[in-house]
Amino acid sequence: MGRHNKKTDSHIRRNSVIALTGLIPIGLVTAANTAGAAPKVPFFSSESTADAADVALEGTTASGTEAVTPVADTAAVEAAPAVEQAPAPAALAPVQATPPLPASIAQGALGIPAINVAAYQNAERILAVEQPGCGMYWTLIAGIGRVESTHAYDGKADDKGNMLDAVLGPVLDGHLAGNAVIRDTDGGKLDGDASYDRAVGPTQFLPETWNRYAGDGNGDGAADPQNLFDSALTTGKYLCDGGLDVRDPIQAAKAVHRYNNSAAYVANVLAWSAGYASGIVPAASDLPRIH
Repeated sequence: MGRHNKKTDSHIRRNSVIALTGLIPIGLVTAANTAGAAPKVPFFSSESTADAADVALEGTTASGTEAVTPVADTAAVEAAPAVEQAPAPAALAPVQATPPLPASIAQGALGIPAINVAAYQNAERILAVEQPGCGMYWTLIAGIGRVESTHAYDGKADDKGNMLDAVLGPVLDGHLAGNAVIRDTDGGKLDGDASYDRAVGPTQFLPETWNRYAGDGNGDGAADPQNLFDSALTTGKYLCDGGLDVRDPIQAAKAVHRYNNSAAYVANVLAWSAGYASGIVPAASDLPRIH
């Protein structure tokens, strides 16, 4: 389970960040980097049109007097005001190209279900417009998704990205070694526990952190940690916090370290991210055990 910090700390000592990069093979880091309305007109029925045609052809009325053709009062016909068209939305940036990947982890170590890929790439597009200086790439978010929940239990979500079963981390009441004790911060609204917090969603956010960074990735007007699109966008926003540019490997490592204060966690996320960008499965030595 991810154990990213309860409170954001964008200031990590330089020597600790540099030390982290020693866990990341240069080849993996390099691979990760490459990776208006019409005027109103009078309406005539078909019957009135036919009568008008008869008068025009015969030139007389039924009483034998000369027919007078009525003249339309053009002043009475007002042109409808032009309708202002809404400006076109900003074009979203194209997603970085990566090698074809298996559609499921059952087909190979690099497998990512299509619904998860769609969510990760959607987050990249949105952040390319909203936070272009961050340089977010979808494979970095995918690295988080792989380590936190094996891509939402290998894509156990509906076609809108909603989890079929909620993803919840262990109750943070101190019963598990290595996990902090965190009292409830949201009245149990997100995690169902009004006494202690639990990490929520496929990218595992503590409720307090989720409420600070929550993003509406699918545009439905709500941010739900149990939705792949919302979860992926929120992950990207959290990684970009503090003005980081994740195209720089050192800053990418810093962002992931803030997500979870573990050097082994950072190594795993960056290794999987590089694997998705290059199509090369990470070596066992690049995936140290996360305690």
